[in-house]
Amino acid sequence: MDQTAATDIPDWGPFGKPLFDEPGTRALSRVGVVDVGSNSVRMVIFDGAARSPAYFYNEKVMCELGAGLSETGRLNPRGRERALAALRRFQNLAVDLELPGLHVVATAAVREAKDGPDFCDQVKAETGLHVEVIDGEEEARLSAQGVLLGWPGAYGLICDIGGSSMELAEIGDGQVGRRLTSALGPLKLRDIKGGRRARKAHIKSTMEQLRDQMGPQRDRLFLVGGSWRAFARLDMLRRGYPLNVLHEYRMTTKQVRETIKFIEKNDHEKLRSQAGVSSSRMSLIPYAMDVLARLIRTFKPKDIAISSYGIREGLLYEQMSQELRDRDPLIEASLFSESKDARLPGFGRNLYDFVMPLFKSAPPSSVRLIKAACLLHDVSWRAHPDYRAEVCFDNVTRANLGGLKHSERVFIGLALQHRYRNKREGNRFAPLYDLLDEKGQKDAEILGKAMRFGAMLWMHNDANMGRLKFYPKKRELELYLPEAAAPLFSEVAEARLNSLANALKSDTRVIIKG
Repeated sequence: MDQTAATDIPDWGPFGKPLFDEPGTRALSRVGVVDVGSNSVRMVIFDGAARSPAYFYNEKVMCELGAGLSETGRLNPRGRERALAALRRFQNLAVDLELPGLHVVATAAVREAKDGPDFCDQVKAETGLHVEVIDGEEEARLSAQGVLLGWPGAYGLICDIGGSSMELAEIGDGQVGRRLTSALGPLKLRDIKGGRRARKAHIKSTMEQLRDQMGPQRDRLFLVGGSWRAFARLDMLRRGYPLNVLHEYRMTTKQVRETIKFIEKNDHEKLRSQAGVSSSRMSLIPYAMDVLARLIRTFKPKDIAISSYGIREGLLYEQMSQELRDRDPLIEASLFSESKDARLPGFGRNLYDFVMPLFKSAPPSSVRLIKAACLLHDVSWRAHPDYRAEVCFDNVTRANLGGLKHSERVFIGLALQHRYRNKREGNRFAPLYDLLDEKGQKDAEILGKAMRFGAMLWMHNDANMGRLKFYPKKRELELYLPEAAAPLFSEVAEARLNSLANALKSDTRVIIKG
């Protein structure tokens, strides 16, 4: 079944039919945005399923436009030259790639500098690009929308730290609430006279003012921005964390405090090299971690999550219809991947219906993972058979997929690994399995073996491929096959059914109906 036919299906169960091929969504399939920040200038071109876009192109230049702004009131001259060069390059790339245009926004440094308007005029004259200078509250709103792009049900406090400013925004029920901006960016803090004691006093005073205006924020704290991501890499290094994926990486307030001590006690150059942090970013860590220490002490969040999505993703979210915003980014991305890469697009839905009797009591949070795994079960078929299982696990655990905790990445990865291989022992991914509890690992194995067996009953999408019935108390697994599908139940298929039954610790019964 082709991609167009897939979107004609009227009912896709609890997830709805895919939207990625509808005209309004298709218009968002290639969107270019540029963020002219106080520390860096970055262009991102999004491509693919708009609800969970892939990064077709991503380039950053560390310009430090805001360096020295507090003293001179003007943009850093060298940074300005570098930013103009970057924008000239980005515009030429956009033309070569036939983008409809670039959405360019500038934040704290450009909006505060005396020569900010002149810089924007020069950009317009030399590149034809219009730079939209946004205020702090708008910056906070877009960052919050970026978090909502990755996780529609997110709630809590967003903290976006740039070079010259730090923004706060609250989110809940898919909406952005109160928003505030401050001058707690590392480049600004670096210019404060009086050393660390004066800097920490300034941070404390400012943070208390922010708290008084924002009110209590005891839910999750989402950290957005390059300095926070660099800090998270250092936290991963200290903890020996096995999965090097920043999006949805979680920390507790205790872990943050321990990592601050870890950074203070160790050589920064050595840490930078081990964690893979750039020199320019590492130079800002001492200022950012003082802000973070006071932030968690002031607002006392229940936990902390890193969001790789921010202003740039918020700009894409801005262009989405509400219908698209409400969709699950994981399922949309999985549907898109199946339509693009699977041998039989649409079969994932049949497979989902086939395996679900094994998971009757699964909560909605698990059902969406089962759905995603079924949609992704065949997208890596081009890989060499000897490595297919590893490729599946590696792709899913490290892919740019929104709406996935790290444990959920491992669940889908394990399920897909068992889709191609019965056993998982003895491979390089073993350290990651512990991110998932024992029950989750067992459920992933059962799902993978069910998909492995179900794939043996591969028929066209309108055919009846049979059904499973599982009786947990009696430990019985029944397979009902239509007579037309009976020839597909070969010796290999029987072995795979038995492997599934062993995982369920059940006996099997095969019933063929005419």
